[in-house]
Amino acid sequence: MATPERMCVGCGEKLPATTLVRLRLEGAGVVVDRERRGGRGAWLHAAGPCLSRAVKRKGFERAFRKAVSVDESGLREKLTGNGGRV
Repeated sequence: MATPERMCVGCGEKLPATTLVRLRLEGAGVVVDRERRGGRGAWLHAAGPCLSRAVKRKGFERAFRKAVSVDESGLREKLTGNGGRV
């Protein structure tokens, strides 16, 4: 069976879903969805440059089809274990 592919909202690269991190909305904020619950999700490399690019280019707004609030430093810490710039 083929592995599903997803596109990173930061860099636009298509990869197997197992290599990307799924994000979802909680209220109006973006959070990491490690349990992969249902609903609309966005996929992202767990790397600082892709997160910065997604925020700058409004990749989350496009993925979720609405305005969202992104705590970039908090999300960066959860994705990379480092709250500072990577």
